[in-house]
Amino acid sequence: MNISEIVERQHELFLTGKTLSYEFRKQQLFILEQSILKHTAALLDAFKSDLNKCEFDAVTTEISLAMQELRYQRKHLRRFMRPQRVRTTLLNFPASGKIIYEPYGTVLIMSPWNYPFQLTINPLIAAIATGNTAVVKPSAYTPNVAQVIKDILDEFDPAYITTVMGGREQNQELLDQKFDLVFFTGSKEVGKVVEEKASKHLCPVILELGGKSPCIVDETANLKTAARRIVWGKFLNAGQTCIAPDYILVHSSIYEKFLEMATEQVKKFFYENDKLVDTFMYIVNDKHTARLKGLITPEKVVFGGKSTGRQIEPTILRDVEYTDPVMQEEIFGPIMPVIKYDNLDEVIKYINSNDKPLALYYFSRNRQNIDKVVNLTSSGGVCINEVIMHFTEHHLPFGGVGASGMGNYHGKFSFVSFSHAKCILKKNPNVELMIKYPPYTDKKSQFAYFYLGYKHPKEDK
Repeated sequence: MNISEIVERQHELFLTGKTLSYEFRKQQLFILEQSILKHTAALLDAFKSDLNKCEFDAVTTEISLAMQELRYQRKHLRRFMRPQRVRTTLLNFPASGKIIYEPYGTVLIMSPWNYPFQLTINPLIAAIATGNTAVVKPSAYTPNVAQVIKDILDEFDPAYITTVMGGREQNQELLDQKFDLVFFTGSKEVGKVVEEKASKHLCPVILELGGKSPCIVDETANLKTAARRIVWGKFLNAGQTCIAPDYILVHSSIYEKFLEMATEQVKKFFYENDKLVDTFMYIVNDKHTARLKGLITPEKVVFGGKSTGRQIEPTILRDVEYTDPVMQEEIFGPIMPVIKYDNLDEVIKYINSNDKPLALYYFSRNRQNIDKVVNLTSSGGVCINEVIMHFTEHHLPFGGVGASGMGNYHGKFSFVSFSHAKCILKKNPNVELMIKYPPYTDKKSQFAYFYLGYKHPKEDK
């Protein structure tokens, strides 16, 4: 069956209304949970093969995040589906109003390679919970994980959820189809293509992109905590995280101390007997490995800088300038450029002169400066004295702004984003305010001004 036939089959199933009931949606979430549990061992092997991802990282950054989201949606599904009643105005008296969240129809989910499981399954959970049918396209860069995802989703009726395997050719063919919603996680460049293709069908899109997420450490920060959390977040997944702190801006008064503490943390986390641990993750492929090695300026290396095959050491760069090669693109790898600053206003000015990042991190104990950074910059999300962890919160929306994406998800926000909020106004057929009907007299005009709370312009002052 070709791709156009797959999509048409999805549309046809949706139009039967089969996916709409609470019972059906909850049952499908249960099937997904059981299938994931059944394939967990294979999933762990696939992560090891594709990315050298250890069991702890695979469980905590992939499987557990998906399972938590799944259970959250199942627990709150009935409440999310319940019509939301709203007040109506005097103009419509007597009437009632409500909002119902109806599914879009058939959803395309295109996922990346850096977190290939949870960034596929989390949006799929939203699609199931909201009553959509779904076509899932996992990344070809992590073929073993993609195959396990397909095995997991083969538990479903293929007319309901279908996995399409392949690379760019299949991506292009999928984007040429008419979907009702497209959810894409990946690079800004591909995101532009996705939006352009979807616009031909006036199809809404949710784009989860990336960018250079800044991390500021000022002179009031708890330096030990800052160094520990930044090093963990920067080198998590070998830096292949869309919300990783991309570059670190450190106040000049603590600059040398921060470099010292960050180096200590790198050694503590990732080295045994001065040797990089075997479990440090691989870069996804040779192309990305070569690109990252080209961003390392040897004379600025404080620590690291070496590589073996697709494994690049956690690398810290000092005295980095805004004009350096490492500052011209999203790094997406285990390279941490550290920039010295003196004036917070200049830092804010620099951040605002570039694309809006997916995340912004600020380590400080100065409340006034925290408010300044939060209020004078724009980003998808902000963490104060932490990195990465806002992604794990069900109660916070996750998403980008501007070049870092559009739309958001997680928790209730997933349910809202994968649904159309349809308004319903219900009026009493036996009672009517006649003022809206012609003929329109001066008295009716006066009443209209009165209703709006304004004085009639022709009235004498």
